[in-house]
Amino acid sequence: MIVKEVKWALKDATAPIVKVLQKSEHVKVIVLGFKKGLGLKEHKTNVATKLVVIEGSINYTEGSASVIIDSFEDMDIPVNAPHAVEALEDSICFLIQG
Repeated sequence: MIVKEVKWALKDATAPIVKVLQKSEHVKVIVLGFKKGLGLKEHKTNVATKLVVIEGSINYTEGSASVIIDSFEDMDIPVNAPHAVEALEDSICFLIQG
């Protein structure tokens, strides 16, 4: 029910919603919920990560490059690459790390 909880929480969200869906020794799956206009400022990840947009549309920025990721699309996020995301509409994403 975690994904459904994130979807319901989006109605009143003023910040990104972050919930762990699954965690093991080698893999972590995180559910992210973004209200339109919200996102994550530039940051880095130190593990291999895949961003999967389940619902909505995300603008992914890495350096001077920008890519729009829509529902049911995914993107690999390079290790130690500075990047940021912003929701172009209310969005739910999975981050798969490991």
